Amino acid sequence: MQNRAGFARYRGRLALAGALVALVWAWYGSAMLAPYHEDLVYLARQHLWLVAVSMSWALVIGLVSGVLLSRPRLRRWAEPVMQLFNIGNTLPPMAVLALAMVVLGVGDHPAIVALCLTSLLPIVRSTYSGLAAVPAALTEAADGIGMTAWQRLTRVELPTALPYIVSGVRVALAINVGTAPLAFLIGASSFGELIFPGIYLNQPDALFIGAAATALVAFVLDYLVAALGRRLTPGLAA
Repeated sequence: MQNRAGFARYRGRLALAGALVALVWAWYGSAMLAPYHEDLVYLARQHLWLVAVSMSWALVIGLVSGVLLSRPRLRRWAEPVMQLFNIGNTLPPMAVLALAMVVLGVGDHPAIVALCLTSLLPIVRSTYSGLAAVPAALTEAADGIGMTAWQRLTRVELPTALPYIVSGVRVALAINVGTAPLAFLIGASSFGELIFPGIYLNQPDALFIGAAATALVAFVLDYLVAALGRRLTPGLAA
């Protein structure tokens, strides 16, 4: 019941966001968006490309690292290693982007690396915390019925830790989508191409459209991840 109520509240927020978008559209009319239509389509593809590639790398690195750190032999090194992953969050996003630009130049590649670094910690920490929180009785039962270490991990530990992992992915995704506009400053196309010129050139329409598009993408992707988590884990509250 709590899960259903939580998901219902989330759908209510989406409906509210849709109503606000409709209100803005009705207020400003299509005339405001018409000059930016082609830019929006192109920049949406580029923005989603940066997010998709960087989040894919962050998921692979973060999940594998979280699993490895949760193993008994490496658990004592978990916190020191977490501090290494925390570099991407300790430094300001612009500093991470600047460092990536110094090493890799300008364009999509340094932006993807920087976005991956800023998204890593929530995934690693949530994976580690979720696996560390698996009740010992479950792992002992898995060992008792003859499961291998791999079977125990994939059939018992990861499914039990999935609510933690989904929460971490949602946090990482929000950070990633919100940071991606800054990639414009190092030569990667994103909604930042509307936001920053809108600031510099005093074009409030471009600024508003870029910021609203970024917020909408963040909200929709978060909703989709929450819905997927709810489907995979019936006990997960959205």
